[in-house]
Order: sequence, then structure tokens, then C-alpha cells
Amino acid sequence: MTSIAKSGGSQTNSPQCGSKHFFFPFVFVLSLGLALLWLLLFAVAASAQSEAAQPAPPQATPASQPHPDQSAAEITAHEEATTFKVNVKLVLVRVVVRDSQGHAIGNLHKEDFQLFDNRKPQVITHFAVEQPGTQVAKERQTSNEGVSGKLPSVPEHYIAFVFDDIHLTFGDLAQARIAADHHLATLQPTDRAAIFSTSGQTTLDFTDDRGKLHDTLLHLQPRPIAGVGVSDCPAVSYYMADLIQNKHDTRAEQAAIQDALSCLDLNLTSPQQQQVAQQAANAAVLAAAARELSLGEQESHVSLSVLKDVVRRISLMPGQRSMVVVSPGFLTPETDMLQEYMDVVDRALHSEVMISSLDARGLYTVTPGGDISKRGPTNAFAAGVEAQYQTDSALAEDDVLSELANATGGTFFHNNNDLDAGFNNVAATPEYFYTLGFSPQNLKLDGSYHHLKVSLKEAAKLTLQSRRGYYAPQHAADPAQEAKQEIEDAIFSQEELHDLPVELHTQFFKPSDAEAKLAVLAHVDVKRIQYRKIDGRNTNELTVVSAIFNRNGVFVQGMQKSLTMRWKDATLESKLASGITLKTSFDVKPGSYLVRLVVRDKEGQLMSAENGAIEIP
Repeated sequence: MTSIAKSGGSQTNSPQCGSKHFFFPFVFVLSLGLALLWLLLFAVAASAQSEAAQPAPPQATPASQPHPDQSAAEITAHEEATTFKVNVKLVLVRVVVRDSQGHAIGNLHKEDFQLFDNRKPQVITHFAVEQPGTQVAKERQTSNEGVSGKLPSVPEHYIAFVFDDIHLTFGDLAQARIAADHHLATLQPTDRAAIFSTSGQTTLDFTDDRGKLHDTLLHLQPRPIAGVGVSDCPAVSYYMADLIQNKHDTRAEQAAIQDALSCLDLNLTSPQQQQVAQQAANAAVLAAAARELSLGEQESHVSLSVLKDVVRRISLMPGQRSMVVVSPGFLTPETDMLQEYMDVVDRALHSEVMISSLDARGLYTVTPGGDISKRGPTNAFAAGVEAQYQTDSALAEDDVLSELANATGGTFFHNNNDLDAGFNNVAATPEYFYTLGFSPQNLKLDGSYHHLKVSLKEAAKLTLQSRRGYYAPQHAADPAQEAKQEIEDAIFSQEELHDLPVELHTQFFKPSDAEAKLAVLAHVDVKRIQYRKIDGRNTNELTVVSAIFNRNGVFVQGMQKSLTMRWKDATLESKLASGITLKTSFDVKPGSYLVRLVVRDKEGQLMSAENGAIEIP
């Protein structure tokens, strides 16, 4: 190499000699360059082939597996629109405690209560004292300060009034409408009311517009499936029809036959005529009983179906849910009707809907021979028997109203003509209530009904009102489904939970008078969250759900963010001292909105739920 270098250096002095020696180094260098190029191309191809054989690193590595890439991002997020059963991991029991004057009291503590599940004492793990109406002032702090002087309209209590216009008579319905109108005029700013009817012909969804509520009440009128007018001959009630057809009650059948002989004018003298008359009366009674039984069953089925639908509707409202059934009661003699009734109770308990009932007949008395709209029996024996059955029927019709209230923790108002006091009793929001929660121990997944009892260690002439039970699940939910249900239940509630260090703030921007951008900000103190150490990283996953409801509590939009965290120690200690803020934006119209923020982590399975409200002018 030295000689070559020297030769190269003297080629100007001896061109011929330089030309001779230049040929060999040129070939050598060229060969070396081609070899290096070939090696480089081979290395690149091998590297590409190696990378193609390995799967791409996942965007979010599960917390249970080590992350292969130590240089991966410390946080990844995924956002998607979300659409929104009840999980019994934590059973919530709302309790109202009243003094001897009927006033709700709010100065009790967790230690004052005892809670029993099927007579077994339970540990109260969740306790809260709530005062409806205070939510507005607290939640206004979450919205833009000083932007609007108008207070956000935040609903807290939802009341669904169900008028049984299928069974109510005109007189009873008229009195109930007046009393209901008086009560609806006293609605609180945080109350929302809806009106439904068992016929389905008069409905109004949840609102605080008193004018609409008043007008809807005026449209209520009796709408029996059987029609109106003078009853047929013989006079057989639904209760008597059930006795004759299903229970083979000979006394009820004979009373109806005697009535038929009188009203059909079949009281003939000769034996042959009497035999023919008896056969005709028997046929008339069986036909009347079959007709009344069919109509009565249809009316009861329809009423129970509507009650179930109303429970389903109110279960989607984010707050305290109450339902008031205004009815004279109705019969549910069939086995399948009992199952329908239990379905109503089951759905109400699962959805934390409290059902109260008001017997619109008031102080009920039996009118001998029936009222003017019904033709009473023309036979004295038949009239006496029917009067007794009429009393028995009234008591049986009340059973369904009583059971609905008792099974769901509601109030049953009956045998009283003061319907104004009745509506205040069954529909008024208590000044205070307590929320107790417990986790059932060794719960069997058999779908069985569990009786609940809440008592005070020192009663001191206090009375309690609470739900009476709940249903155990029929099968174990997988962890992912269970987490989804917990989040969904929390979204459609107003219970606040503070297991995780989360703060809620809201902002808005108006690009035009008719449009607005609503931003929901979730500030999380990530240093105070539990982590699992994986490959030197602090690992956890957060699910953040933001949902907005309109001023009447109707769900508008929801958005879910999935946040995977793999923090380095240095990042947690220095860069994240002030926490992180997650922003979710919604396109909305000007108006009042209720904001619900739910955050749940995977490692600790903890959850926080916050309420917010904002008025966009």
C-alpha cells in the first residue's frame, strides 16, 4: 500500500509508469466497494425480514403482561362514542327517616343504622346524607365563572305519574286530576314530572313546564277497554267471573243465575218452562262470565305492561326516581299475571325506582246495587251476594297497589278522601334522605329475592322508609362486562363517589348564536392512583366516561376515553406533580345541561363519579 501511495504521488512526473500501476489499485478498490455494497444490502434485507416477522407493538399493552419496548409512550388514549342492567356488587338502599310530625331528619350518622340482608347483619360500606335542592349551588362551581348570571337548571328528582284511565271511573279520575294539578304546581326547580296513562292515549315526557303538565291532566278521561254504558244482563263483575270460571264458586254462580232469571224475565211457572228458563239463565251466566273474564284479564295485562314500560323509561333518568300509580286497583288472579307483576317489581328494584300508589277511590264504600252507570241485580238474593263480593273485590284490587309500594319501598295512600294530602304524601321529595350501600357476602348466583331491613339502633319514635329487597344475579358477569355495568349504572345516577382523585370542570365556546362547543375537563391526580410495577413502569388503565343530559334529564351524548398509563418513576415525580387533564368536547345547542363524569381504574377497580351543570346562554 505504501508503494501504491508513492506511485500515485509521482504520476505527474512519469505518466507512462503511473498509467501502468493505476490499473491494479483501481480494480482492487472497485471490488472492495462492490463487496461492501453487497454486504450492506444483505444487512438491510435481513433487518427488514426480521422486522416483518415480529408483530407490531400494541397500542395499549395489558397490565398483566410486560411491555417489550422500554422506549414506548408513557400514555396512550383511545376515544369513542358510547351508548348506555344493575350490578349488585354494591347494593344501594335509599332511606328516609321521619320524626313523629312526619318531617324528614338529616342529622344521623352511619353508626346509627343497622342493615340486614335476609336477616343477616351487613357492613355498611357506603354512606351519604343528601338534601335535594343543594346540588345546583354546588355544581355551578364546575362551569364558567361569570359567563352567565343564570343558574343552571339541574334536575335531581324524577316523578312519573301513571293514571290508570282503563280502570278509573269519571268521578274518581276528575278528583284525582284536581289533586294532581295542585301538587304539580308545587314542583321544586330540581323536580321533573312525566304523565302516563295505562291506555297509552295521554302521555307527557319529563318536564318542568307546568303549563304542559296542566294541559295534559285535562286530557285525561276514562278509557276502559270494555267500553262504557249500562252493563249487560246478568250483572257479572270480573271478580265474580273469576270465581265462577276459575274457582267454580257455586254461590257466585247461583247469584248470577237468579239475577239472569229476573233481568231476562224468565220466572215462569210450569216445570217445563222453568227448566228451559234455568238452562237459558245458565247459558247467559257462563257467557257473561267468559266475556267479563276476558275483558278483565286484558285490562289487567295492559296495565301491568304499561307499568313495566314506565319503569324502564324512568330508569334512564339520572337521579332519584319515583313513580306514582293513581288507580282504583285491579285484579291479577292468573298465574302469568303474578309473573308480570313480579317483573314490574324486579325491574323497579334493579333500577332503584321507588313505586308509590294512591287509591283514587278515597274512602271506599259499597253502593248497594252499584252506581248509576251499572245495572244492579234485580233479584234480592243476587243483590246481597254481589254486595259482599263487591267488598271482597275492592280489597283484592287494592292488593296490587299495596304490594307495588311495599316491595319497592314506596308509600300506599288509601281509604282517605283527602287526595291533596295523598299526592303530597306519595310524590313529595323528602327534605333529607340517606344512601346506604353494602356488598353482599357469599352471594349465591341464583336470581333469588333478598329481603332487606333497615333499622335504627335507637328508634326514638322515628319511622323509616326504604326499599324492601333486591334480586341476586343469575350468573357471574365477566370482569369486563361487570366494569361496563358499573360505569353505566353510575352514569344514570347522581350518587357522587370519590375513590379516585378526580375533579370535574366544564367550559364552553359559542362559534354562533345557535351552536356551542361544550368541553368536559377531567383533572386526575395521577400520583395518587394505585399502580402495578411492570418492567420498571407504573402501569394502570383508566376508563373515563363523560355524558351530558338536557335540562329535563334526557340523555344527549356520551363519550368514553380509554387511557393506558406506563409512567416512569421520574415522570411521576417531576413532570406529573400537578396531574393531567383529559378533555372531551361535545357539539350542543344553547341551554342548560347536566354533566356526569365517571372514572374507573383497572388495577384498584375504584371509581369516582362527579356531577356538573352548565348554562349556555
